[in-house]
Amino acid sequence: MTTAIKPEKKKSFWTTEEIDNLKTKYGTEIIVDNGSLEDVSTRKAPTDCYIIKYVRDDQVHYDLSRGSKITLFDMYWDKFKGDLKSIGYGNGTIKPNLWGYQAPTPSRKKRKG
Repeated sequence: MTTAIKPEKKKSFWTTEEIDNLKTKYGTEIIVDNGSLEDVSTRKAPTDCYIIKYVRDDQVHYDLSRGSKITLFDMYWDKFKGDLKSIGYGNGTIKPNLWGYQAPTPSRKKRKG
């Protein structure tokens, strides 16, 4: 008999309302929220991402976010105050202008006749 181990769901420190307002208030975007160091060190992210390290409930947490370093600092300082520990460069390899790009679906050409 085997038992399936369920991965524990990580608690998000951001409400959905806060995440929706980040783009307009700070001009930033959170790509990975409360992920492990392996999650935020992904290479399948834009090159302009930053890894944010902060402490909550005596545990270290990581986010992967886009934006300028100054606006990211302002955003995380407003949320976590002194619990913000570091902001470092991410490991992404995708050009920022191609992030989220989807190729257009090819339209069928009309036949003449």
